[in-house]
Amino acid sequence: MSSKIKASSSNAHNLRLLADAHDVNDILRMISARWKMEILCNISLGVNQFSRLKEKFPSLSDQILGKRLSEMVSEGLVQKESVAETVPLQTLYKHTDKAKALIEILRQLHLWGNKNWE
Repeated sequence: MSSKIKASSSNAHNLRLLADAHDVNDILRMISARWKMEILCNISLGVNQFSRLKEKFPSLSDQILGKRLSEMVSEGLVQKESVAETVPLQTLYKHTDKAKALIEILRQLHLWGNKNWE
């Protein structure tokens, strides 16, 4: 049996605050998926092929690497390009302007963390 939360209670206030922060929490959940930001940062540094990313992260499974790349393509962080002149067909991943902006935020967060936490 569920109980009603009194509108003036601290629980009701906390629920309203969490609802307002919902968008931020969704973004943090999206970008914090295991390996995602490491993969994105390496793509921005020029590690732009599936096989080269696998070399960079040998303990990362092909399945998870493929899943994270697909997620980033659908989120608009990475573009997938095929090089037509190669046999077999070669796929390159490039970061987007949206990803550049996110990487800058991550750099700032890193600097802030270094300054404020030891």
